[in-house]
Amino acid sequence: MRVNITLACTESGDRNYITTKNKRNNPDRIELKKYSPRLKRYTIHRETK
Repeated sequence: MRVNITLACTESGDRNYITTKNKRNNPDRIELKKYSPRLKRYTIHRETK
């Protein structure tokens, strides 16, 4: 039931993180506040395909 997803920065577009999520509990795309190394600050990262 858990699937691997990639998180991309909304400001720079870089795909910085890979994580897993439970599709049954979170059917929609998730957004997390993560560190962006290129921008050197915390930004919102959104799930991509």
